[in-house]
Amino acid sequence: MTTVTSIADALQQRLAQAISTAFPDAADGDPQLRRSDRADFQANGIMGLAKPLRANPREVAARVLEHLAADEVIANLEVSGPGFINVTVTDTAILERLAARAADSRLGVHSSAEPGVTVIDYSQPNIAKEMHVGHLRSTIIGDALARTLEFAGEKVIRRNHLGDWGTQFGMLIQYLIEHPDELGDDTESTDTNPSMSRLNHLYKASRAKFDSDTDFADRSRRRVVELQAGDADTLVSWQSMVDESKVYFEAVYARLGVLLEDADAVGESYYNPMLADVCADLEASGVAVRSDGALCVFFDDIKGPDGEPTPLIVQKSDGGYGYATTDLAAIRDRVGMLGATQLLYIVDARQALHFQMVFETARRAGWLPEDVRALHLGFGTVLGKDGRPFKTRSGETVRLMGLLDEAVDRARTVVSEKSPQLASEELEERAKQVGIGAVKYADLSTSRTRDYVFDVDRMVSLTGDTGTYLQYAYARIQSILRKTPEGVAPATHQDLALEPAERALGLLLDEFGAAVNQVTGTFEPHRLCAYLHSLASTYTTFYEHCPVLKAPSREVMETRLLLCQLTGQTLRQGMDLLGIGTPERL
Repeated sequence: MTTVTSIADALQQRLAQAISTAFPDAADGDPQLRRSDRADFQANGIMGLAKPLRANPREVAARVLEHLAADEVIANLEVSGPGFINVTVTDTAILERLAARAADSRLGVHSSAEPGVTVIDYSQPNIAKEMHVGHLRSTIIGDALARTLEFAGEKVIRRNHLGDWGTQFGMLIQYLIEHPDELGDDTESTDTNPSMSRLNHLYKASRAKFDSDTDFADRSRRRVVELQAGDADTLVSWQSMVDESKVYFEAVYARLGVLLEDADAVGESYYNPMLADVCADLEASGVAVRSDGALCVFFDDIKGPDGEPTPLIVQKSDGGYGYATTDLAAIRDRVGMLGATQLLYIVDARQALHFQMVFETARRAGWLPEDVRALHLGFGTVLGKDGRPFKTRSGETVRLMGLLDEAVDRARTVVSEKSPQLASEELEERAKQVGIGAVKYADLSTSRTRDYVFDVDRMVSLTGDTGTYLQYAYARIQSILRKTPEGVAPATHQDLALEPAERALGLLLDEFGAAVNQVTGTFEPHRLCAYLHSLASTYTTFYEHCPVLKAPSREVMETRLLLCQLTGQTLRQGMDLLGIGTPERL
């Protein structure tokens, strides 16, 4: 592995040293380096340095330049405006980094020297219920963040917190006991897993009876008690539902191409034996107190609309436990047993208050030490074209597998029109890569906290800010590389003068590590999407202005081939971090 110091980092070091030398008594100066349309980079931190010095910013900038000189990285320096420093870098610096990154499997991106342990909680489907559009964002965002954190060197432990415990299972099991033939009623068959559709039907039927028949509701509650007490027959029925549901979940994850496995599935049932101790410890420590028979945690700054305190209920007045109790047990387990230094929860933004109270309770109890970070990474809603939460025409939530199938169907049409010569087997593979990639990119390219409209036609477009556009750019690069003349190989020639489009592409390729760092620092995958779209767009400009296979000389051809090769490597790696496939032909 070759860690490459980016041009931006090299300039940052040089400018910081020059500021320190020019003004040794001043506070540490930050050059605030950024890309510029007036030069390759612009340092605009001089104005902040000049203010406490009570000096003219242009004069301060001029003094800083006295301690900078052209070298292997810097080609030219100038002061502009009210104290900005414009920096042009050498072609050699660009070419050297291109060659080093292309030769390294990690593209020269460093891995964390002090990795932590991140437990990331995402997807969270419910047993005996089909996954719907509401699970889409958690699953996709969680997968992308897990992949990116792992690439950055973090130890990542995935946790799929399954809803596999509680009152609904007494309801389900009791209904099945009383209506044994209904599980064989395939009324809502799906291509993927008909048995799961039957379980889904069972859930709806049992819920309707539970809500309308008080005697059945009482029998269901008694069945919950038997489940919690470990009754053998009840556990067998419960386990069969869990096993069947997991088979279905794994089929959805395989279709989506996310890295969740059965070993990552740790349901609410896992924490059930811990809940009594959680409550006892909270009460013994005084973190929780009894209020109207319930065990509650109160907060000074959290009140309801009536001005009364809103507590976190960790044990109900009837002795039952809720989500808060399970989440607290999970924190205790993840920190104490898994050694987590960071806990990430990819859960709907509407759960923000719940997690605020859970995290604060865990800190008061000492289960969440100050050196362990816990974050609720909320996300917005998937909307239909009408701008409302995505529903079927009948008002029901949209099945996730049906949504994915629709995207693949639309992608098949786009791919077949673009490449009618593809054999049927290859067409199916491309349709899956393009359709699923389109869904993922549309989600991930939207700021995590914002809503977005699910529009398949726009998602699979070959133009615009879409995953398909990135895939097409990658496939075009592979086509060029396949046509490379015999005896010619991608390479750099240090004395070569670069064209503007070559420089622009080379400088952007040098920023891949910074884009990855932005995601790991902010937990916002859309920043990587923006970088990859910019890279594909910049490559298109390069392709239009700089002939590769018809370059004016062998040296120019080899350099341009290297630019193509590294762009392809970067697109592939970046899209892999997003969980998006890269077809060799499209």
